[in-house]
Amino acid sequence: MLDTATAQPTTHPLLEAHRATLEEAAQALRDRSYYSRYPESPSPRVYGENAPQDGQAAHETTINKDYTALKDQPGTGESVGDEKSPYGPTLGIRYPRLDVEAAMAAALAAMPAWRDAGAEVRAAVCVEIIDRINQRSHEMAHAVMHTSGQPFVMSFQAGGPHAQDRALEAVVAALEEQRRIPSSVTWEKPAKGEPIRMQKDYRIVPRGVALVICSNTFPTWNAYPAIFASLATANPVVVKPHPRAILPLALTVQIARDTLEDAGFDRALVQLAPEGDGGTLAKDLALHPAVKIIDYTGGPGFGTWLETEAGAQGKLVYTEKAGLNTVVVDSTDDLKGMLGNLAFSFSLYSGQMCTAPQNVYVPADGVDTDQGHLSAEEFTARLGEAISRFNADDARAVEILGATVNDDVRSRATDVPALAASLGGSVALDSRPVTHPSYPDAVIRTPALISVEVDNLRAYTQECFGPVAFVITTEGTAESLQRFAGTVRQHGGMTAAVYSTDEDTLEQAREAAADAGVALSENLTGQVFVNQTAAFSDLHGTGANPAANAAYSDAAFVANRFRVITSRRHV
Repeated sequence: MLDTATAQPTTHPLLEAHRATLEEAAQALRDRSYYSRYPESPSPRVYGENAPQDGQAAHETTINKDYTALKDQPGTGESVGDEKSPYGPTLGIRYPRLDVEAAMAAALAAMPAWRDAGAEVRAAVCVEIIDRINQRSHEMAHAVMHTSGQPFVMSFQAGGPHAQDRALEAVVAALEEQRRIPSSVTWEKPAKGEPIRMQKDYRIVPRGVALVICSNTFPTWNAYPAIFASLATANPVVVKPHPRAILPLALTVQIARDTLEDAGFDRALVQLAPEGDGGTLAKDLALHPAVKIIDYTGGPGFGTWLETEAGAQGKLVYTEKAGLNTVVVDSTDDLKGMLGNLAFSFSLYSGQMCTAPQNVYVPADGVDTDQGHLSAEEFTARLGEAISRFNADDARAVEILGATVNDDVRSRATDVPALAASLGGSVALDSRPVTHPSYPDAVIRTPALISVEVDNLRAYTQECFGPVAFVITTEGTAESLQRFAGTVRQHGGMTAAVYSTDEDTLEQAREAAADAGVALSENLTGQVFVNQTAAFSDLHGTGANPAANAAYSDAAFVANRFRVITSRRHV
């Protein structure tokens, strides 16, 4: 007989305050239904009449100053910081350099009380942290905008409420996995006479220090699932921001530390490890003996090194790297809707998203549409026209395109003819510069299209991060699907899309996506785009192809962050 009755949950003021939220969010995760705790509109009607002005003022108080809110971390006495806004201004913020050995010791000392608080209390404290971050979403939006180059509304949404929803999703995913483990059971085995009885207690224990290595382009959105999955499973967290995007994570860590202290726990459960450009801190931290979990978002070079070198030391390594996001075009009954949807998808944040489409496969004999049959060349021209039309008004375009984040992106986008020539392709749509009305120093470029032949694998089997995409002519849709599955299986991909009016073709696309291990969007023509995912419903990444070995936030992303220790005795 198995008695799965668990012990009474530990009491804590925040437990009752956030119990309803945890249950609502957990149910949404089970159902994969729409759920959002944090409103995505920056409107004063939602966040308060003075929220926009207060957020901007709070951001401006950080510029050209020492970030003193983290001065209580174990430090070396030095300060670091090289951030410059992709929109032009130098931020001039100096952050205290972390004393790594002292920080690790402090994190390990903070861990037992956090572990013993129990999963329910940890989850409630995490919700309180996220709620407090949400209250400063306007300030966070400016921090994200001026480190990542995202346009303001996107910075608010993706860097604020959408990231916060993903954080909450990770918390409840972790809580659900921990709830599967009873705290104590009476175990009985039939025997001659009286059954054999044992009391078995189960204790959830953390792995150790969790290191989160963050990206430049989505400093909060990509980091929050990892930060909160580890924190909710009792692991202290060291956040290693990208050198050019420290401020959003500094603000996050500051809020987390203050909340933990207010809740009766050690501030050292969350610490920030900033550095300037060109440093080796991420590598040093990854190999530190106290670090047992590593989450990484970024390029494939360092991601593969982490998987190989840190993984060889027995550390858990979760990575999101580069991939070839694909669109297969077969036919459509809504050409206008399809072209508009794709134009937005290519333009959003100048393609500087791990989910942005890059490779578009078009059959050589053309595409059937509700506006007549289009040859491959005509379809490519129509797609280019849609992109140009969408970005025709500079003042409107900058609010979608944002600013280019680094020199690599800028160099590709500013000389597309040279890039096309080097890859053996031809320019179907050149990129043009866009002037920002408020930030004239920002480098902003519209998307470009390069036409290539399907056998020119060198051109399109590497990620071309930024506002450059490839239109690839194939013998037909069957070859398009074959190439799609093969390139993603070999090189990775975060997203895929297909357009077809034929159900058999759609079923073949589903099979190709399953074979490639990538999520598929079908016939998107409205206000849902291939480069967007919904928390609690869409899994971000699959872990089934080289682009990422993890998914936000499935059971595999959270369950291995804790272990279960059993203590048993005769009754």
